[in-house]
Amino acid sequence: MPLTCHAFIAASLDGFIARTDGSLDWLEPFNAVDEDHGYDAFIADKDGIVMGRGTYETLLGFGHWPYDLPVIVLSQSLTVEDIPDSLADYVAITDMDPAELVAALAEEGWSKAYVDGGQVIQSFLNAGLLADITVTRVPLLLGQGRPLFGPVAADIRLTLRDCRSFPSGLVSSTYSVLPVT
Repeated sequence: MPLTCHAFIAASLDGFIARTDGSLDWLEPFNAVDEDHGYDAFIADKDGIVMGRGTYETLLGFGHWPYDLPVIVLSQSLTVEDIPDSLADYVAITDMDPAELVAALAEEGWSKAYVDGGQVIQSFLNAGLLADITVTRVPLLLGQGRPLFGPVAADIRLTLRDCRSFPSGLVSSTYSVLPVT
């Protein structure tokens, strides 16, 4: 069975996933709300996580590592020396391109990967490797920051699979990424 890749990410209503400096402080009031936004069900069947350097460094700043799954960090600049000893069993660094990485992870027996981080999601979309994406829109306008989406080589068609709204004002939409025809 081939490896499939799936994204789950929050974005401000105007499409930013972080402030310009990478800060996620704007999400804190929404994280404190006692609502199930579907993340636990999403992550339950994943074999591991693929993320970029920026996401990895943001997570390191949290003070606790949030994942029990293996994490692969895509980076051209980080090395194994950038992994704290406490995470050596969980985190690996690679400079493979998305297609190479997907092939390697499939060889290792992965069947489903969680893809996280704006640039990584964009690169997997552009490579035609993302099966679906769940975007949870946060009712907040940041005005500027790191965008969820960037330039694409060609139109990427999506089809809406599910949409849920929550009392906090968050709206979660899951889209299947249609193959290029």
